[in-house]
Amino acid sequence: MKTENSEQEKMYERNIFIFITVFLGPILATIIVGSYGFIVWINQILTGPPTS
Repeated sequence: MKTENSEQEKMYERNIFIFITVFLGPILATIIVGSYGFIVWINQILTGPPTS
């Protein structure tokens, strides 16, 4: 019984790891970088470029 539970837990942890590294990580990175770029873009539209 314990080995079956352990095998299921290992499979569950592996699936979660794959989900985080393949899907969640890149999606969150894209959202964060895109949001920062959007904020900088809107800021430059409202206040002008940094050199002016």
